Amino acid sequence: MTKFGELISSTRPVLIDFYADWENASEDNFHNILRDVAAALGDKAKVIKIDIDKNETLANALRIKGNPTFIIYKDGEMKWRQTGNQDANTLISLVQQYL
Repeated sequence: MTKFGELISSTRPVLIDFYADWENASEDNFHNILRDVAAALGDKAKVIKIDIDKNETLANALRIKGNPTFIIYKDGEMKWRQTGNQDANTLISLVQQYL
């Protein structure tokens, strides 16, 4: 979790998608959405995917119960959190609030 602490302590917003590979076939669509979000934000923000099955301790510590769960961090502080599907424009707008 030390790496996670370093990751979220960025002065740039960090959008994290907590997901599970077993969730469903729409994961490919989400991958494309996150790619669009990352492209739109460029180097102004970080966009990261974290597999909850491979990072169980972290997922439990953050009480990730649904998939996908999106969280925005900035300066080590959680700014926004939502469980459920989100479209690219919504995610971009949310992250831009913290630039």
